[in-house]
Amino acid sequence: MKKLLILFFAALPILATAQDDLVKKLDANKSDSAKKKFVFKEVINIENTSVKNQASSGTCWSYSTNSFLESEMIRMGKKPLDLSELYSARCVYHEKAINYVRLHGSLSWGDGGECHDVINMYAKYGAMPQSIYTGLHYGTTKNKFGEFQGVLKGMLDAIVRNSNGKLTTSWLKAYDAVLDAYLGEVPSSFEWNGKKYTPKSFADEVVGINPADYIEMSSITTAPYYKKTLLLIPDNWSFDKLYNVKMHDLTKIIDHALKNGYTVAWAADVSERYFSWKNGVAIVPEKDYEDMNDSEQKVMFNGPKTERVITPEMRQLAFDNYETTDDHGMHIVGMATDQNGKEYYIVKNSWGAKNDYKGYLYVSKAYVLYKTTAILLNKGGIPAEIRGKMNID
Repeated sequence: MKKLLILFFAALPILATAQDDLVKKLDANKSDSAKKKFVFKEVINIENTSVKNQASSGTCWSYSTNSFLESEMIRMGKKPLDLSELYSARCVYHEKAINYVRLHGSLSWGDGGECHDVINMYAKYGAMPQSIYTGLHYGTTKNKFGEFQGVLKGMLDAIVRNSNGKLTTSWLKAYDAVLDAYLGEVPSSFEWNGKKYTPKSFADEVVGINPADYIEMSSITTAPYYKKTLLLIPDNWSFDKLYNVKMHDLTKIIDHALKNGYTVAWAADVSERYFSWKNGVAIVPEKDYEDMNDSEQKVMFNGPKTERVITPEMRQLAFDNYETTDDHGMHIVGMATDQNGKEYYIVKNSWGAKNDYKGYLYVSKAYVLYKTTAILLNKGGIPAEIRGKMNID
């Protein structure tokens, strides 16, 4: 028993600090004069809801994709609405636990997920407004998942290790009770704006999207293009397949979507020295950071620079050698140009309004080509030519 408790509590710091460590890792990526040296002009800025803060939780995928759905509602002429990110996450943690136990614990566990998780949970469980389901039932006013996720994993590992010879009929009910204790019980119905809803009827009648309209894509060189393939990344716990497109299709699709009023949910690697959260800029310098001298490193964010030319082979190598990892989910809401006319995407983050651009970033197209793990958007935002290649109506 003593050994079991040591193993259980040893897992807590790892789960508790993953998100915080990512943000802290980026603290040094900044320049005091970056905002003075970059001059951005908005070209497209699609309406979106207020910047949120996921705090100490790895729920970026839920914050970014729910933000995306909120913009979809606006695009469809609906009133802006604050959707509950933690309702989506809670549904994922239920489903993910089932897969974790079925795979005898051989599944990556943690807060993480993918853009498609929000769409999948919406289709199965519906949606709720933030005012009805906050997910804050454990004595804090903001997400702080260290203890919560440590308890979940410890419990699941105990279930997988059980000495009964077979699983009981109670393990999932007991696990869901822990979700209830930390995130709150899910009401079978609730009142919102004077009308009674269930999560499913709220999704159907108020949010009103069709989950089948949303397409997820990536680009790898190891699978046929324009076909569905399994993206092998740890947080794809549901083993969903997505469409594989050519690398430059990624920016073609995003450009077409933005020009036609569609925003894009974006999953990417952000653990790079050339991603500056503080300055709200992400670029790909010509040289690797390790190959720069001290003076080059210091001025990396001091205005526009010539960027590296990204190739599909370079992109694939970064996946294969762990340079590109599945770190973060954000929301592409517009396009801008710098003082030299180079295009950047305007990206909404979920780390609060704490950086130079009050929660937004300007991300170069080179960075998107190189570090995107997946994009998700309404099929109406995909160019007809590319939709045809994928046989999507």
